[in-house]
Order: sequence, then C-alpha cells, then structure tokens
Amino acid sequence: MKLEGQLKEFTIIGRKLPSKLEPNPQLYKMRIFAPNIIVAKSRFWYFLSKLRKVKKSSGEIVQVKRVHEPHPTKVKNVGIWLRYDSRSATHNMYREYRDLTMAGAVTQCYRDMGARHRARAHSIQIMRVEAIAAKKCRRPHTLQYINKNLRFPKLYKRTNDPTRPRIRHKIPKLAQF
Repeated sequence: MKLEGQLKEFTIIGRKLPSKLEPNPQLYKMRIFAPNIIVAKSRFWYFLSKLRKVKKSSGEIVQVKRVHEPHPTKVKNVGIWLRYDSRSATHNMYREYRDLTMAGAVTQCYRDMGARHRARAHSIQIMRVEAIAAKKCRRPHTLQYINKNLRFPKLYKRTNDPTRPRIRHKIPKLAQF
C-alpha cells in the first residue's frame, strides 16, 4: 500500500461466492484504513486471504461503507495495536496518539512508524484502533496533555499602534525598473 495523503476509514463486508455445497457462506466484516476505496478493497482481500481460505477470485464484496467520525471536533486519545515487519523479524506494538479522528491518528501512526522504525506502509498491519480514556493512557507524550490546568505560554505580545490605521485603503505601488 502506498500511503498518499490522509487515510480514510472503511467498513467492508465480503464473503465466499455461494455454491451448491455452501449456498449461504459466512460474511466477514473488516475495518480498513486506506487512502481510497480501491486500496481498501485490496487490503480487505489481502487480510481475508491470510485469515480464511478465501481469495478475490472465489469471493465477492457485499458492502463497502465509508465511516465518518461522529465527533470530528473533539480531541481523542487513540490507542493503536499493530504488527509490522522489520528487516529482521515481525514485531507487535502498542502506540498512543491524540487526534480529532481515528483516521487521523492512524495516519500519524503510519508516518511515525516510517520515521522511527523505517517501516514501509505495506509492512504495517493495524490490528485494533480504539479511543481510550484519559486515565488509561500509558505513554508520556500523551499524558503530558491530559492535565486539566494545561496552559501554553504566550511567547510575545503583539502591540497595536493606535496612531496607525489597521486597514490601508490604497493598493501599494510596485517599484518599476
């Protein structure tokens, strides 16, 4: 998967094609984070073929739905459980991020994994993404923002000169050579 721009969250439901032996095959539902719907479908088949004996050629996608964040203006603490392949082995990991949306936190995670661990997007598998309560946060970079009395210093004071007008009525002239 090539990571382009902001990721989006999709819910995809698929199944094996119906046959005489199995007229009503079991449905499989997955939550996929991908840049677009095409990549989301591709990731769905990739994960399903690893988990069950179903390929794209012997299966069908029943539903693809884009999931929108219910509260996109509220900051959330997001816990992400993932697995990634490094150059030497496969590692499990838990990471925490603060973001407005789950998809934004997952995008942050992919960028962070690329920067800190040189993990490519195709070698990262997101297993679980959850909004976590403030008291359950573990990582120090998340805990520093949880304080109720959190204040940021004002680094400089901008002074307004009352004698000068705030809005100019003339367009400035360019110097001609």
